[in-house]
Amino acid sequence: MVRFLTALLALATLAIPLSSRADPYSDTIALFKKAGQSATFFDSAYGYAVFPSIGKGGVGIGGAYGKGQVYEKGKVIGDTSMTQVSVGLQLGGQGFSQIIFFEDDRSLKEFTSGNFEFGAEASAIAITASAGAKGSTTGSSVGASGGKNDAKTIGKYHKGMATFTIAKGGLMYEATLSGQKFKYTPKK
Repeated sequence: MVRFLTALLALATLAIPLSSRADPYSDTIALFKKAGQSATFFDSAYGYAVFPSIGKGGVGIGGAYGKGQVYEKGKVIGDTSMTQVSVGLQLGGQGFSQIIFFEDDRSLKEFTSGNFEFGAEASAIAITASAGAKGSTTGSSVGASGGKNDAKTIGKYHKGMATFTIAKGGLMYEATLSGQKFKYTPKK
């Protein structure tokens, strides 16, 4: 089963375009800064976690994986990784970028405490409408828009965190029960 999930994630990752620059984190941050409602969070957020590429795939049982960086007041403070296992009606693979904003020091510390997991009530706003617009990997989506630069969603913090995704490619049908788990490693 692990080999099967690994193969599905590899296929989903193929749908993710490679960055034209050497720093995918800067590219992803710039993309979210141009994407409507998520752009406003950069002005007031205490920090954020950026995942340039998350690959997701599944046939009945699925998974997702991505690596990211955590920022506090605009400075990198550590690395993070996200894993997800999902069970339910799902088929396909997709790639997406994700950003999690932290409203204050408390929410950042909660995320960086070691192992953090979103609860069932957590959701993400999908910024682009496409075949993979159901960009929520932490519950049901709360909105979508027509393009990367014209998001008309209403984002707000829930328990000190706000999550946005941008679909990068792929096609996935799903109705799953799943949650994202994060690991954090501080910079030395």
